[in-house]
This record gives sequence, structure tokens and C-alpha cells, in this order.
Amino acid sequence: MENKKYILESIATGKRFEDKGWTLDAENEEKPSLIRAIYNKKQIEVGDLSEGLYRFEDWLPIHRRLEGSFAPITYKSEGFAKELGLSNLYITFSGYWPERGIKMKTCSFKETESYSVSARLDPNEKKVLVVASAGNTARAFAKVCSDNNIPLLLCVPKDNLNALWFDAPINDNVKLIVSESGGDYFDAIHLSNLASEMEEYFPEGGAKNVARRDGMATTTLSAVTHIGKIPEYYFQAVGSGTGAIAAWEANLRLIEDGRFGSNKMKLMISQNSPFTPIHDAWYADSRAILPMDDNTARKEVEEITAKVLSNRKPPYPVIGGLYDAMKDAGGEVLLATNEELEAAGDLFEKTEGNDIHPASAVAAATLINAVKNNTIDKDALIMLNITGGGEKRFKSEHKLYYLKPVLEFPMNPDKEEVFKKLKNLF
Repeated sequence: MENKKYILESIATGKRFEDKGWTLDAENEEKPSLIRAIYNKKQIEVGDLSEGLYRFEDWLPIHRRLEGSFAPITYKSEGFAKELGLSNLYITFSGYWPERGIKMKTCSFKETESYSVSARLDPNEKKVLVVASAGNTARAFAKVCSDNNIPLLLCVPKDNLNALWFDAPINDNVKLIVSESGGDYFDAIHLSNLASEMEEYFPEGGAKNVARRDGMATTTLSAVTHIGKIPEYYFQAVGSGTGAIAAWEANLRLIEDGRFGSNKMKLMISQNSPFTPIHDAWYADSRAILPMDDNTARKEVEEITAKVLSNRKPPYPVIGGLYDAMKDAGGEVLLATNEELEAAGDLFEKTEGNDIHPASAVAAATLINAVKNNTIDKDALIMLNITGGGEKRFKSEHKLYYLKPVLEFPMNPDKEEVFKKLKNLF
């Protein structure tokens, strides 16, 4: 598929090359590095809201448009801002909030990834896309692939099946396999890696996929094009940190655009304690994630309310990853307890009028704490990325259908067994 819109670049070496359709890595490079899309268009022209996510098409590495997307929306906060004494707080919201013109049916900003990644796919692709997820990503990909008839294999921990709800039955081109109860996201990733070794399947790529990061970057594009300038602070809860990497990359493009200022947003990213691998590595000034005992990690994941933040192997050390983003932009890794996120979620709903996901409540809680601790100026220009919301309301207004797994595997599955069972699944 010839492409005139963008070229890919290795962040480690600066080497530029064509996208062969699903390029996830730079070839023949010694060090692991993310690659980045370099768009021909340096000044973004934003389309109409009715175009959904594709209003930001200039900076999306896609070949077509799919039906049913919504772009994140940004508005100036009144209620929540007043409660915190902030004069310049902007909320970027992804989820279900009809009054504000947004109806993401999975209620999560993971739709920004799935509509971008799926639109990068060659429509004639014969192999099956493989996605691992702790919940929200799986829901978003299942919906988009079901609606657009794209074959998809989902790998999810069995304990997270309650996240796979939909307002309509999912079509047969989407199949779900799970790792047994007691496992976590790490086990689902292992399963997806085994599937991706088979010739019938290929990996979505996670943070390595430029379409995933640039899809998530639409949250920042929404905020900056709405406000007219680059914020000073960016608040978001992170599991993998891919959304924060995406925000940083969007920030660099917006500086190059030249119309929105030249500052880098401080990345105020947050985790749900006690599961805090990114926080621990950052404050140890370690590029590597610190070693974790499997059982301890699983126990900590069990304890946190915001289960989607439970990534044990985030794209933190890789060149161009979260460590580099934080070093370049500046910022902090903040923590919120289950009690703090619950209080923040309640306060948001009371003051803004919509419910938010636990992960979004983690970000809101750390903003509350930052104000209390006087670590940010009350007149600072702040973007709060609410990465999911309106779920409680959506569920109350719609009949729900749950996606059921077709296969279950043990935590350390036998490779040959996996291959045998997946061989003729589609």
C-alpha cells in the first residue's frame, strides 16, 4: 500500500524508512527503540466533530475511515475546578456523555486506539489480529472489529471478564481466549505472544504500534486545539504509560506546528497504590523497571481498584518510551490509594455531572493532592485527561451482552497445546 502521508523514524538512530503496512520496529538496529510517524503535514487541520476520531486524520497513520468513532472532547471545568480553587483547568473527556456530544459506546479512550489501529490495517489482510488486554482495550477492539468485520483474537485474564460488556452481541469474527483465574494482564500478554508466533496470526504491537500511540494522542490534540495553547501540566493515570508517551509525542508535533506555544507539558502521571512499578523505577532513577516477585505483583494487582493500571512490563525502558518522555518533558509519578480515588470519583460526579472510571479517578485524586500540597500554581493551565467515564450511566440505559471465551488456558500453557487449539479457530 503506497503511502504519501507519513514516513517512519527510529527514535534511537533517527533513521527514516517507509511503512511496509504493519511495521512495528526499525530493521537491523541493536537497541530496542520505538518508531515514530513523521507526518508530511506540519500544521494540523482539524476536521468537524461529526468526523469522529478522524477529525485528526492529518496526524493519524491510517489508510481508511471506519464507522462509529467519536473524538475526545475538551471543555473548561467549572464545578471541579471551583472545588479545587483552580482557574485554568481543562478536562479532556473520553467516554459516554451525550449532552457534551460524545457517545463512546465502550466508555473509554481505548476507542481512540482501536479506531486508529484498525484503520491502519490493510482491508485485504488475511491474517488475524491479536490483542492482549486487562479489559478496556479488549472491549474497544472487540466493538470496532465486530462492527467493521475485522478478524480479531483477544487474550484477557479470566478474572477480568466482567469488563467485556457491550450494548449488542459481538460478531463471530471476534474470538476471546483467557488465561485461568488467578492470572493477570502479564499472563494474557504471554498468551498473545504465543498466538502471534503462528503464521495465521499477527500482533497488534501495543506501544510499538504508531497507530495506537497517535490514536491516543488525539486527547492532547483535542485539548490543545480547543484551548489554543499547550497546557503546562498533563494529568493522567497510567498502566503502560503509552498514553503519556503519546501526549509527549503530540506535544512535540504541536511545538513544530508553531501556533500553540513552545513549552512541554509536565507529565503528571499516576498509579494506584500498592501496585506502583513505574513510580518505583522513576524515583530510583532507573531506566529498567525494578525486579518484581510474581506472587507479590499478583497480590498487589488484586488489591487495586483500577485494574486497568496493572501492567508489569510497561514500555518504560525502551528508547522513546516513558522514561525518555518523562526525562524530556519533566514531571512526576504520583500515587493514589483506593480510598482517594473513590473520593475523587465521587467529587467529580457531584461537581461535573458524570461518573468516571477508577483509572480516571486516580488522575483526579492526584490532581486534588497536588493542589493540597501546593505543588502546582492555582492559575496554571492544566489538562486533566479523563480516560473513561459515563459507564454507570451507559449501563443503566442499555441492555448488556457479555463476550464469552471460546478457550481457557493455564497460566503457563504448553506452547504446542496453544498452537493446536488455535490452529483452526477462525
